[in-house]
Amino acid sequence: MDITYDSTSKFVQTSKHRIHINEAGSGSEVVFMLHGSGPGATGWSNFSQNIPVLAEHFRVIAVDMPGWGESDPVTYSGRDHCTDLADLMDELGVDKAAAVIGNSMGGGTTVRFGYEHPERVEKLITMGSSSGSASLFGAAGFTEGLKVLQKGYRNPTPEVMRELVEVMTFDSSFATDELVQARAEMVAAHPEHNKNFIDGTGKRAVVELDFAKVRTITAPTLLFHGRDDRVVPFEHSLRLTSLIPDSRLLLINRCGHWLQIEHAEEFNRQVLHFLGK
Repeated sequence: MDITYDSTSKFVQTSKHRIHINEAGSGSEVVFMLHGSGPGATGWSNFSQNIPVLAEHFRVIAVDMPGWGESDPVTYSGRDHCTDLADLMDELGVDKAAAVIGNSMGGGTTVRFGYEHPERVEKLITMGSSSGSASLFGAAGFTEGLKVLQKGYRNPTPEVMRELVEVMTFDSSFATDELVQARAEMVAAHPEHNKNFIDGTGKRAVVELDFAKVRTITAPTLLFHGRDDRVVPFEHSLRLTSLIPDSRLLLINRCGHWLQIEHAEEFNRQVLHFLGK
């Protein structure tokens, strides 16, 4: 059976939220994939090129986190993605994940999960994750990409959605019409997500990490970052790999914020190797 959005789409009701997931593959080894924070973001839009490959070896679950995609809306003050992931694992009967993989905001959740629930995950993988603090060498304030992301939440026209997808990549050929349309359609279907995100701007960081606790992470950790990331500078992953004891960083040139899309073959190969496949 072909792995498509529709063939893998399902909803799971946890104690707090109705969460949408795309699930493929089978077996006792489970990998969770967590998307970033942009308007229209979903597990499928972030990882559609990775799910089929990983599903040959694992039960793969790409999650629409509460406040995004087809999952329940959540206000900025009520957002607690680490607890949401733990609740989802409980409902799915997964005691311990083989890996949690997160892009951008999802990378922050992955790191937090590593120190908040260390007994529930074997390995951690991030792409383009923020370290949760200001950049030492870059300019203060929002990056070019984050400015476009904010613009997308406030004015989610097809033109702005294309601008968003292009700033996320180094090579604009990856900003396909299909990807732009999917993001625009998801925003239009769930305007409540946009409102809740905008309401929280300046009131709560999307990624919140405790550096002292990051240092306690024991899970082997693989960090990816694009050298040309215009959303989250690669310095953030340098900081994370300096803090996490058992970690390594793969920095890829000619690559933007969506490394798992622009360099899907390399990403898939490195992830499978890291996970022992």
